[in-house]
Amino acid sequence: MHPNRNQDAPELVIFDCDGVLVDTEPISNRVMADAIGDAGLAMSVEEVTKTFEGMRLDDIATSLEERLGKRLPEGWVAAFENRRAAEFRKGVEAIPGVAEALAAISAAGLSVCVASQANPQKIELTLGLSGLIENFEKGSLFSSRMVEHGKPHPDLFLLAAGSMGFRPAACVVVEDGVLGVRAGRLAGMEVLGYAPEGRGDRLASEGARTFESMAELPGLLGLP
Repeated sequence: MHPNRNQDAPELVIFDCDGVLVDTEPISNRVMADAIGDAGLAMSVEEVTKTFEGMRLDDIATSLEERLGKRLPEGWVAAFENRRAAEFRKGVEAIPGVAEALAAISAAGLSVCVASQANPQKIELTLGLSGLIENFEKGSLFSSRMVEHGKPHPDLFLLAAGSMGFRPAACVVVEDGVLGVRAGRLAGMEVLGYAPEGRGDRLASEGARTFESMAELPGLLGLP
């Protein structure tokens, strides 16, 4: 056993990406609200945030078509992704304290990976722009595009654990969304719910242990 790790620590920490590693959600929701408006449906940023939290883009598109009662314009999804990427390139910040938490986790000899609803290109782009990608080995970034069913189904977390070579019981998931917490619990994993503004009730109700600051994360993982 690694000298900086106690016997209760997990072997693999699986991170969600948006809202847990990178502070991208305000940008994404603003661009999404604009794109939805262009498609002929008025939704505020607040409505977009609440309605589509944690959903896959393909599922959001399907939901919008149901609301509109018609197909989205040709190329709508690609145009949205291009607009969002352009906004990301203006600057993406890491979640406060997460770089230090990742360093502590690495120093203790734990493995880490990412399991996100986002497509692989978005994961790599935002982790690269925020300076966090160097914390993750090649082959440790997992997208819901790699499985039939994304969160809240357990498929993505089970794929990540299996690909990294760990049993579900040896893994801990770090999530900030209800769908992700539900998926982690269905996968048989402990889930830590990141709720930076003290709004962890919904995550706790799904079975997560909640915390408000990334400075708490090493301790929650059983690290010194």
